[in-house]
Order: sequence, then C-alpha cells, then structure tokens
Amino acid sequence: MSPKTTASNRGRGRARGHRQWDDMLTPGRVIVGLLAVLALVFIFENTRTTKIRLLFPEVTMPLWLALLGTALIGAVCGAYFMKRR
Repeated sequence: MSPKTTASNRGRGRARGHRQWDDMLTPGRVIVGLLAVLALVFIFENTRTTKIRLLFPEVTMPLWLALLGTALIGAVCGAYFMKRR
C-alpha cells in the first residue's frame, strides 16, 4: 500500500464538492453575519417617517426604508470594488 492509502488515512478524506462546517464558518464570515444582523435590527427599530432631501425634491418615507436602501447601495459598491481587486 502506498502511504496515501493507509488505514489511518481511510475515511478522513472528504468527497469532492462536500464542505464541512469548519470551512463554511470562518471567523470573518461569522463577524460579517453578526454585523448584518445588527444592521437589520438597527434598521427595523427605526420605523418612524422622516423627510429626506434628494438634490431638489423632498420626500417623506419611513426611516427604515432609507436606511435599508443606503445599506444595499453600500453593499453593492463594496462587492463591486472587492470583485475588481
């Protein structure tokens, strides 16, 4: 037997394409997930309406919608710049 197929190594290899929780839950992903949950809690706690002025028009809308829109625009911009790296 070659060293790669000894009895101690059998059963330890993962099937191709199979991911374990250790690979999926990296510290960076956990932190980003927690920050996303905190951002959503912050957004949905601010439900009152507010006036927002865009260049010329003034709009009245729920604050949570404005915060969610801003967060989505920021996420799209961040993803775009990380993709270009």
